Amino acid sequence: MSISAPLPPLSAALSPESPQPETAPTGAAAARVRRPGAIILTRHGEPALSRKCLITARQYGDWWAKYEIGGLLAGQTPPAALVAAAQGAGVIYASTRPRAQETAAAVAAGREVMSDVLFIEAPLPPPPFPDWFKLSPKWWGVVSRFWWHAFDHHGGQETRAEAERRAEEAAQKLIARAEAGQDVLVFAHGYFNHMVGGRLKADGWKLVQNQGFKYWSQRRYEKR
Repeated sequence: MSISAPLPPLSAALSPESPQPETAPTGAAAARVRRPGAIILTRHGEPALSRKCLITARQYGDWWAKYEIGGLLAGQTPPAALVAAAQGAGVIYASTRPRAQETAAAVAAGREVMSDVLFIEAPLPPPPFPDWFKLSPKWWGVVSRFWWHAFDHHGGQETRAEAERRAEEAAQKLIARAEAGQDVLVFAHGYFNHMVGGRLKADGWKLVQNQGFKYWSQRRYEKR
């Protein structure tokens, strides 16, 4: 006849030292664990340098150099929705260009802003057009971007391939922060934001709010 060993007391079985079964988070807690934050790409405010002039291609090169070191036109008020986005963001980045820095300062209201050269605009070297041909800076920007994008006309500056690699690096940096569960806000530039947005889409992020590419505009991406 065999004798069974006595069972341990119930209190011992439930003691703190005893391993407890793990339970997965449910409901709102599970959503917080799994859901990454949003990535919000914002274009800077309106720059002070006027576009109301007719200039040659070579003059546009000088105009762009001034544009790159210039700040914002005085008297602008950030949109309330953008201020709210900054208040809800866990981390804020800005291009090192003055127009992006001043935009961030106007919107973020004393929040910490991390400056990063990674987010500067892709270059706009003018094409080799003759001096008799004149356009406004706005249209020289369109023509120069086409020449840079279609023909890789870079004038010794960043090439299209180099800018695409930079956009991928920027997208991965933003994704890493957003996947920690916090919204990420970026103050940068129209075309480079477009390039970064393309890389976000390629990685499965969806554009859920699109204000276009006007000054102070937001383009919000979420992982679905």
